[in-house]
Amino acid sequence: MDIRRRNNVHVVGRADAPVLLLAHGFGCDQNMWRLVVPALAERYRVVLFDYVGSGGSDLSAWSEERYASLDGYARDVVDVCEELDLRQAVFVGHSVSAMVGVLAARDAPERIGTLVMVTPSPCYIDDEGYRGGFSAEDIEELLGSLESNYLGWSSAMAPVIMGNPDRPELGQELTNSFCATDPDIARVFARTTFLTDSRKDLGSVSVPTLVLECGQDAIAPREVGAYVHAAIPSSRLVTLGATGHCPQLSAPEATAGAILDFLGSPR
Repeated sequence: MDIRRRNNVHVVGRADAPVLLLAHGFGCDQNMWRLVVPALAERYRVVLFDYVGSGGSDLSAWSEERYASLDGYARDVVDVCEELDLRQAVFVGHSVSAMVGVLAARDAPERIGTLVMVTPSPCYIDDEGYRGGFSAEDIEELLGSLESNYLGWSSAMAPVIMGNPDRPELGQELTNSFCATDPDIARVFARTTFLTDSRKDLGSVSVPTLVLECGQDAIAPREVGAYVHAAIPSSRLVTLGATGHCPQLSAPEATAGAILDFLGSPR
């Protein structure tokens, strides 16, 4: 199988530099990274890709069985790493992809040497002693609305996820991205995203890790960032002076700057 075509892989930046592998979240594609790529590519080799079912990926390679769990997305990450022979890469995962990176690093430790988790959440549902931001009823209502009217759900939820109501163009971009996703694929990815509880997997992380959160985020409140940071002893928590769940779009300079500050100068 041609992994580069299947996952719409693109490589930019310095050919002789360490690798950053950028992974998008639910309803998005690699285009969501475009505003941070120029700054990152000045110092690093940057690998962009789409999960199967998203963006410019080969939709014929998608199957509900594989992508009904985060393991299927982690397999995509490992496949891309193996295809490009990446070793000790920096995995930058947005939203649900932060947890995909945890699984990929566990499954292929020689491939991923550092994690950058951008607005991560290991579990969206509140539990005893844990605030994920939603009740179980909230999530079932959210998923029911998505499945009954995906385009309507996208138009209503994307601006909430994006935040920054004073910059409506950002919410519109996320709406357009959601609406470009096949509804059947989106339904499966949404259930995988919002119903998975990956809290137990955080204990497997032993690589240097940056946890990036926003000051205000309707999807991943700051209690979640604190939880992830506490669960990963090798992590650093940075709170961006930004709002919303997608700081790579709403605050690209701050996002790229935090990543570069954490990584330091390439050797």
